[in-house]
Amino acid sequence: MQRRDQLFINGKWVAPHGNGKIDVIHSTTEAVMGTIPEGTARDAEDAIQAARAAFDSWSATPPAVRAEYIARIAKGLKARIEELAQLIVGEVGMPIKLARPLQVATPVYNWRLVARLLENFRFEEEVGNSLVVREPVGVVGAITPWNLPLNQITLKAAPALAAGCTVVLKPSEVAPLNAFVLAEVIEAAGLPPGVFNLVTGYGPVVGEVLASHPDVDMVSFTGSTRAGKRVSELAAQTVKRVALELGGKSAAVILDDADLAAAVKGTIDACFLNSGQICSAHSRMLVPRDRYDEVKAIALKVVGGFTVGDPLQDTSLGPLVSAVQRDRVTSYIRRGLAEGAELVAGGPETPEGLDQGFFVKPTVLGNVAPGATVAQEEIFGPVLSIICYDTEEDAVRIANDSIYGLAGGVWSGDEARAIRVARRIRTGQVDINGGPFNMQAPYGGYKQSGNGRELGRYGLEEYLEYKSLQLKRPAA
Repeated sequence: MQRRDQLFINGKWVAPHGNGKIDVIHSTTEAVMGTIPEGTARDAEDAIQAARAAFDSWSATPPAVRAEYIARIAKGLKARIEELAQLIVGEVGMPIKLARPLQVATPVYNWRLVARLLENFRFEEEVGNSLVVREPVGVVGAITPWNLPLNQITLKAAPALAAGCTVVLKPSEVAPLNAFVLAEVIEAAGLPPGVFNLVTGYGPVVGEVLASHPDVDMVSFTGSTRAGKRVSELAAQTVKRVALELGGKSAAVILDDADLAAAVKGTIDACFLNSGQICSAHSRMLVPRDRYDEVKAIALKVVGGFTVGDPLQDTSLGPLVSAVQRDRVTSYIRRGLAEGAELVAGGPETPEGLDQGFFVKPTVLGNVAPGATVAQEEIFGPVLSIICYDTEEDAVRIANDSIYGLAGGVWSGDEARAIRVARRIRTGQVDINGGPFNMQAPYGGYKQSGNGRELGRYGLEEYLEYKSLQLKRPAA
């Protein structure tokens, strides 16, 4: 049981202005595993003012010195990997064997990567008679989600700090305990007061202050498209920069010459990771109509290999994050069946023997119409929709028939053909034949999946402004 009763503002742990507390619920036991402060608008304003006061000094700090701080943060997080993994397993439900590498080791890698980027990053260059310089945006409000909590914080805080920005973080109130550990690590690393601030609370209070406050120069948000629209609306009043990483309904296109077994398994794995609680989940599988029966048989066998249960044991799928999320996902499964989908595997019933915890059966729905609710709306759970197509042109049309454009996949025996099809899919990233995720490549979406990019140097560039210094040169 972790009781956190202070916020981290201006380099100190301080009492919040209000008395409200928020319970953090364990996703497997349904017990209260911790409490955090319910931050107020005044707390958010205090943090913003601390960040504003720290900005001039931090932005003038040499990149090499900023890199040293960031490397120390990476080292501090590495020393607490097991503690963080256990925390996030409780908060989110990802099995421990995946939580260690994905929920904690990946953020450690990304802090290190950002520190290394500063070694050779060009903050200025001469273009004709101009000196073009890159300068930090300013004070950044970072609003992060619960599904990959520490990593999503990292993808905002690390590059923002590296760029010379100061940060006010509002983590998800559903999975916030890991953010307190990060704040402790940052404190131990000796980051100057006000450079990083942590305020917990609810989006309509703390989040809206960050999005609307005139002293916040940029807001970076990851979460639902609905909430992202609200952030954009508020931010527009002060014309601040906005970066959004929002929802997805990604399609994996399996072409007629693909290795069917590998493609079906790879797509299911990409859909069910973290119990489907991944915005880039490949939740639509597009298959040739004349191969549908083969696909069903393979999918049934693959899903049968998933074990659902206690994430601290040797399981493939843990619970969903909350009762609200569990009920939302099972209602989508029922809706899909009511709209005519075939139940290939799983279903809306509680998995046998798992009455405690927010568990959902890994589910595959077959013969889903492209316009069906489950084919159009983000479910954020372990639910895969199989959609049949007749031609390659048809497959591309269906893949693009979405308000989203975050991720996807193409499977083919001919890589050149797969790349040709991938170029036609309007989405921020496409895996070719199961190509692995690259943390140095840009990540972000088209359409209502958001704007801006994270990861690698592309993520660092999000937090920089261009300035042109026009120099008067002697006449030739």
